Formats: sequence, C-alpha cells, structure tokens
Amino acid sequence: MYCPSCGAKVDEGSRVCSACGCFVDQGPTPPQASPVTPEDAPASPGEIREVPAASYGVPQVPVNASRSLLTWIVLTFLTCGIYSWYFIYTLANDMNRICQGDNEETPGLLVFILLSIVTCGFYSYWWYYKIGNRMQANAPRYGLMFQENGTTILLWMIVGLLLCGLGPFVAMYIIIKNSNALAAAYNARLVRA
Repeated sequence: MYCPSCGAKVDEGSRVCSACGCFVDQGPTPPQASPVTPEDAPASPGEIREVPAASYGVPQVPVNASRSLLTWIVLTFLTCGIYSWYFIYTLANDMNRICQGDNEETPGLLVFILLSIVTCGFYSYWWYYKIGNRMQANAPRYGLMFQENGTTILLWMIVGLLLCGLGPFVAMYIIIKNSNALAAAYNARLVRA
C-alpha cells in the first residue's frame, strides 16, 4: 500500500505514513449512496432550474435595473454609437447573470461586433431576437410574464423601419423595459437571500 499524500510505501497494518505522518486508510471504503433530492435529479429537456450563482463562481451582486431609452438615445448620439456597444456589453452580462441555469448564454460584445461584421449586420438582428426570447422564457422564474418575445423585437427592428424609422426605437424600448423588470426581480431576490 502507498500513502495517498506523499506516495511513500506504507507497511501493512500501519495507519500512519512513516514518511509524512499522514493517516492512511486501510482498505477501501464502500461508496455511500446519498439520497437523490429533486434538486439533484437531472433536468428534463426544456426545464429551467434555479441554480445558485455561487455554484457558477459568479458573485451575487445587483444588476442595473434603471436603464432608460432616453439615456440610450442621447448617449449613443453623443458618443457616435460607442455607448450602444457598452449597452450591449452590460446587457449581455446582466442577462447571463439573471438567467443563469437556463442552459443558454448571451454572447458578449466581442462576438457581437465580429459576427455582425462578418454577416454584414444580420447577426445583430439574431442577437436581439435571441435575447428577446431568453427574457420571455426566464420571466416566469421571477413571477413575471412578457407578451413580447424575440419575434416582436425583430419585427419592430425590420418592419418598423417603414414607420418613419421609429421601429428600432420601439424594439429597444421593449428590450429595456423587460430587462429592467427582470433586473428588479433579480435584485429583490438578492435582498431576500
């Protein structure tokens, strides 16, 4: 038998390693069966589980629940569009934190920019579509119900351009409204925990 700590040979019958002083277990111990609780059972397909943030190594900090369409418009204009990228960066991080445990991940800013360039802008529509669907799918976890989903956002962004170009602003309003509602519910859970 060998010491599990230092690897030195241990005499039969000895309970202590003579090299490092570590206690050595004599003989294998049969594995103990632990009862399976509903939380430990595998998730069924499509099921969304509430998973503690600590299990992902993500610190439990409040997320921004005070986004504003007016702020988005003004700061995007003043920064020549750079603020909209910061907005996407923070929104992706917040959605990944709020919706953790749903087996999805919202890609961050770098992926958004690179794939939007490669696809001539089509990826950005896909990104907004996916985030709209993700918000609607996770709303029941927080006792919320959203009528708008990714299709609604996509229609406002594309078809809404025909309404004097106001469609993308309506789509952004929906995203901001729903993300603020989810963030407020998430922050309320942190306070209770």
